[in-house]
Amino acid sequence: MKTLVVFLLLMNVSQHASALEVYEGVESVLLTCKDTSVPFDPTLVWTRHDLDPPIVHERNDAGDELRAQNQRYRRRTSMKTDSLRTGDFSLTLRNPITSDSGNYTCTITAFGNTRTLSTVDLQVKVSHQVLTLQVYDGAESALLPCHIPFVSGPSTVVWSRYDLNPPTVHQRQQEEDELTDQNQRYRDRTSMKTDALQTGDFSLTLRKPHIFDSSNYTCTIRVRGEEPRLTDVQLQVKEPYIFPAEAWVLLAVMIIAATVALGVYLWKLLKKVPKVEVNSGVESVQLPCKATLHLPEDVRVEWTNRKNRKVHVYEDNCDQPEEQHQVYRDRTKMNEDLLKTGDLSLTLKYPTGWDADTYTCTVYSRREKILMKNRVQLYVRVPQVEVDSGVESVQLLCKAAVHLPKDVKVEWKDNCYSYYKRKVHVYENGSDQPEKQDQVYRDRTKMNEDLLRTGDLSLTLKQPTERDNSTYTCTVYSRWKRILMERKVQLKVRVCQVEVEEGAESVQLPFKTTQNLPEDVRVEWGRYEPEYNMVHWYENGSDQPEEQHQVYRDRTKMNEDLLKTGDLSLTLKQPTERDSGEYVCGVWRNDDIMRFKTVQLKVKVVMVTQGLALTKALGTDMVEKAVTKRWRRGSETQRGEVSWCY
Repeated sequence: MKTLVVFLLLMNVSQHASALEVYEGVESVLLTCKDTSVPFDPTLVWTRHDLDPPIVHERNDAGDELRAQNQRYRRRTSMKTDSLRTGDFSLTLRNPITSDSGNYTCTITAFGNTRTLSTVDLQVKVSHQVLTLQVYDGAESALLPCHIPFVSGPSTVVWSRYDLNPPTVHQRQQEEDELTDQNQRYRDRTSMKTDALQTGDFSLTLRKPHIFDSSNYTCTIRVRGEEPRLTDVQLQVKEPYIFPAEAWVLLAVMIIAATVALGVYLWKLLKKVPKVEVNSGVESVQLPCKATLHLPEDVRVEWTNRKNRKVHVYEDNCDQPEEQHQVYRDRTKMNEDLLKTGDLSLTLKYPTGWDADTYTCTVYSRREKILMKNRVQLYVRVPQVEVDSGVESVQLLCKAAVHLPKDVKVEWKDNCYSYYKRKVHVYENGSDQPEKQDQVYRDRTKMNEDLLRTGDLSLTLKQPTERDNSTYTCTVYSRWKRILMERKVQLKVRVCQVEVEEGAESVQLPFKTTQNLPEDVRVEWGRYEPEYNMVHWYENGSDQPEEQHQVYRDRTKMNEDLLKTGDLSLTLKQPTERDSGEYVCGVWRNDDIMRFKTVQLKVKVVMVTQGLALTKALGTDMVEKAVTKRWRRGSETQRGEVSWCY
């Protein structure tokens, strides 16, 4: 009779089915199972029937019974100590991972009778972790963290850097490294722990990090039958900051520096140097100098620069060109009858950035005594050319100020990097030398024909983008590599602006470049928001939708035959306010970028109302409802009539 009562109690227990979602990486998750009536001498079992063995946790009056527990749950499950007395049979699962997803069943057994109390459908989602790591250049090593609490089955771990080709930084399969596809810049510089697949510590050690290692690194863990797990580590390698060893040394340096600065300031107040500013490329500039005393006929006048090079010499009532430095030969002139007028000003022809300097006019007596000395500072501004992104071409002007022999070499270089100046265009031996120019400018530059005769060394740059913003230098060398002349010009390409109203069917981000691009290039449209997300990827003659960020999936389109036509424009469907921002398009070939463009997109939100009269007639609340209703009708509403809000 007692056994029958217990069985009836078990039959009357209500069963509960529930769904539970958590993200991988949380400390623990609670699987709920409760019952108000607890039979005598029960056994409580949590099971998962898609595993072998299926037991997740077992408890009886003697305590936990874990001899038949599945090993993947070892030391990861627990129940309250008084659970069989209170009826709270909930199970705590620590460090849940994606492979823990499944149906968990809570059953109770007494006197040979078993009853299911509840079923929990647990779904553990992958969490995309983003970590930031900062180290200094010169450090022995940097440890890029990546931890997974539990990995089941055969797995592969790949550390990648997707701005490189190949992108693989390090790869581990089972118990050994697989470095066949490793990028060569990381050769012999990376390592992982030998027991990484057993402990779940997939951190990467990068030895001798330097500035160029700064980037985003992705740790991808693939387990057969499971969704890949990703961890992003943003590595920033900074220049080392050297702090003084002794505080008093720093204090002494600060005092000395302050004293020197004060002295220099007072000296400048007492003796100001007049300044002359001109644009590079003007025909001439005059450096003023007026005598403050009567000058005898036997004086000597010298103009020199800061390096004490002789710019111009006047003596014995005439110029002395043989004493000039060769840089200024045939480029200077002084006024006639200068001793009578006292005007010792110097005219300098065709000034360039190299001529920016402090010049000194010194007057000596016959016995080399200084009678007077004046200084003047010359600033030569670099001319600037501004164009809109998307124009067909832009011309960087450069006119020769000297006669050019036939054996000269003309080089155009940019100033994109402070440590490296790329060759934009090279003219030598009477013709262009395309094999010597940087590939970024390949097939994009042109110089005038018969340039040595006309002296017009201007450069035409095709399809300029904001990537081309730089200061360009035109240098003319003699056969013996002596610089005959140099001109600079600064190019500024304004970013393309595109505006559209929210609700439009689509918007086009324009990018047109040269036709017949190589077939092995890839075209990437991306966006920083604030991390880099892939908007569209074209490679191997077709789109690659699997590389897109999910926000842009099925919303982008590029033209057919884009490599042949050079039209790399991107169509973005159903733009919303969240799509506003800066989009960048790069044309890559292996690790080298061939073309680049930035497009600033602004999606405007427009609200349409019936006007103030409607407000007075219906009241504010009703107008707000009317506005919302009209807005939701989308294309049925004429947009842009009134922009109004409370």
